[in-house]
Amino acid sequence: MSKELAEHDKLAYRLTQILVKLNEGESLDPLALAKEFGVHPRTIQRDLNTRFACLALRRVDGHYQLDSTHLGKLSFSDIEQFANLAGVRGLFPKLTRGFMRDLADRNANGTLLVKGYHYEDLRGKEGMFSQIEQAISTHQRIRFEYLKLEGRKSYASIEPYKLVNHGGIWYLAGKDGGELKSWTFTKIEHLNTLDTFTPDPSVHDTLTKEDGIWLNAKKTEVVLKVSPSVAGYFQRRNLIAHQVIEKELADGGLIVSCKVAHPNQILPSVRYWLPNVRIISPEGYQAALEAELRSYLQGVT
Repeated sequence: MSKELAEHDKLAYRLTQILVKLNEGESLDPLALAKEFGVHPRTIQRDLNTRFACLALRRVDGHYQLDSTHLGKLSFSDIEQFANLAGVRGLFPKLTRGFMRDLADRNANGTLLVKGYHYEDLRGKEGMFSQIEQAISTHQRIRFEYLKLEGRKSYASIEPYKLVNHGGIWYLAGKDGGELKSWTFTKIEHLNTLDTFTPDPSVHDTLTKEDGIWLNAKKTEVVLKVSPSVAGYFQRRNLIAHQVIEKELADGGLIVSCKVAHPNQILPSVRYWLPNVRIISPEGYQAALEAELRSYLQGVT
């Protein structure tokens, strides 16, 4: 696991635990929290005063409390999402209180969905980002030009549903002629809003449940063998799309399955964990990976 990923996990865990305590009505002592999480008191002060600034916490005799009108109103999934968001301010082109409220909105009217913690630079595109947000909120079709490798492509009538952040990259998820698709936000140009449409409620469920940005409805099951040396990472949290631990092996390894819409949804993850992860099925996926690696090695020798 990279140092960056490990530090992010520690931060997300700490913020989640603090939010749980606040949500349950605890009065938090920064010094006690610093001791509990093994960090400097200034780190806890930054958590409470900066990362959770939009919560308007009450401070009484040096202790922090959540206002009584908000107690118990956050579900654990809300807390988990908000804790991650609070630690990645640079992810967003703006960070107003209204924007944070929308990020924490778990209902179908929310315009944003975050699935990552790295981020890209969106400076200069704030206006279009807001324009798409507005179109999603008001259920307006949009049209735009899209920069593909083979050239520009025009989309005349798209139903926008969510701006999705996956792995730090923003995508627009929407329907094109009834088919659910995604577009990289930074490749969208010359956007205009059109007439209104009636949204399909099932799309929001699909986007929330989907682990990635590959929106193909047809999924292929992939089975992996994970070595004992990295099994703990896969047991700690889902590292691949729709991950299921099928079996724990006698040597401490794992058999893990997942469902993907495209080989490129799983192959980069397997490459990252080489040589500790191998594709058992489909056999063609492992063969494609090995061919790619041979080609790479031939090119560097």
